[in-house]
Amino acid sequence: MGKVTGFKEYTREMPTRRPVAERVNDYFEVYQPFPEEKLCTQAARCMDCGVPFCHTGCPVNNVIPDWNDLVYRDHWKEAIRILHATNNFPEFTGRICPAPCEAACVLGINEPPVTIKVIEKTIVERAWQEGWIKPEPPEARTVKRVAVVGSGPAGLAAAQQLNRAGHAVTVFEKADRVGGLLRYGIPDFKLEKHVLDRRLEQMTAEGVRFQTRAHVGGNVPAEDLRKEFDVVLLAGGSESPRDLKVPGRELKGIHFAMEFLPQQNKRNAGDTVPDSILATGKRVVIIGGGDTGADCLGTCHRQKARSVHQFEIMPMPPQDRAPSTPWPLWPLQLRIESAHEEGGLRDWAVATASFTGDEDGNVKQLHAIRVGPPPKFEPVPGTEFTIDADLVLLALGFTGPVKQGMVEQLGVKLDERGNIATGADYMSSIPGVFAAGDMRRGQSLVVWAISEGRKAAQSVDEYLMGSTRLK
Repeated sequence: MGKVTGFKEYTREMPTRRPVAERVNDYFEVYQPFPEEKLCTQAARCMDCGVPFCHTGCPVNNVIPDWNDLVYRDHWKEAIRILHATNNFPEFTGRICPAPCEAACVLGINEPPVTIKVIEKTIVERAWQEGWIKPEPPEARTVKRVAVVGSGPAGLAAAQQLNRAGHAVTVFEKADRVGGLLRYGIPDFKLEKHVLDRRLEQMTAEGVRFQTRAHVGGNVPAEDLRKEFDVVLLAGGSESPRDLKVPGRELKGIHFAMEFLPQQNKRNAGDTVPDSILATGKRVVIIGGGDTGADCLGTCHRQKARSVHQFEIMPMPPQDRAPSTPWPLWPLQLRIESAHEEGGLRDWAVATASFTGDEDGNVKQLHAIRVGPPPKFEPVPGTEFTIDADLVLLALGFTGPVKQGMVEQLGVKLDERGNIATGADYMSSIPGVFAAGDMRRGQSLVVWAISEGRKAAQSVDEYLMGSTRLK
């Protein structure tokens, strides 16, 4: 694989991030270009490990050693062919996936793992630059029509696969632009939207139809789709946010993260946003320490908040992999995102008890207490504290798909977690109605969404045609 002794000779090297003082003044991606010669050296670190656990660590089962070897040997066109064989959108995963493949890298047992994510991103960017990525319309068309509801990564992956199988695919998106969370959930400093737009141009040229402002279950009755299409694939998001039911929650200035983040993406796209939620000049508290909380943090920095605190109810993770999550499991350990480098205070083992506000009903203070470890999170007596807050952002995750509207109209059964229940073939309790992505498995990663979309497309194609050649 690559250079057989490369993992002994070379150390892990990553692209540098732009200086904090520069990047907090714009919404461009934070990473600087990484020279190809350095990337080839990194690809040489991929060892002949015998059993490449990175395959199983990756939800789309990327054939990682193969394209690492091709990059090392300067065979870039073949590398993008291998990469696209398992992943429709490596430019998305190469930017915003947390890289479970690297956590499963065999070299990572006792050395820093191979820089798989950076190599993946560079392969696809080189392919776009060289003009190797072109529309791939099907050679022949079937008479089957498929409706895909939701244009996030699961819906887009399924739509591209089913269109390439020859079916007439229409993607329904309730927002004014296509992309789902890629468009209105991921900040531009992690994923600039021209990266999304060029892939949508490819799909449109291939024959996929997109309908925006089409809210299935709202202005588009769900039953109409069942009448007009042979299959309906539900690929929306897990959009019901987890709330914080404490005294004072009703005060003005307390918002869900997904009320806050999409607004900035709209402004960056040139839109005028009424009733803007802005952190500018405010004392901000973010409740939730995950990726969404970090996205809020980076956005608050760019909006020039007066101060930002980020609270997490879990205890602070260890600096290195915790013994409870040995290789090749996804490690429990402290992660420092680019937003954390930019400022703000992170605090752990903190539970919010209540909010208080002023005479006009605006939030002014958050009252909290420190808690013990999970699962009980028992309050620690004498650790109560109060912090001033003009804006509170709730980044506590999601509890499943929205039930009102489409889900109720279709009458599909739900599982014990409130997600759409399906069989192994991704079909719901209603024949001809399939589900994939967060709507089926719950809140998850972009790479899982792509994997779900591809697998659901296989099942839909087999349902329509009796067999499938999709992979």
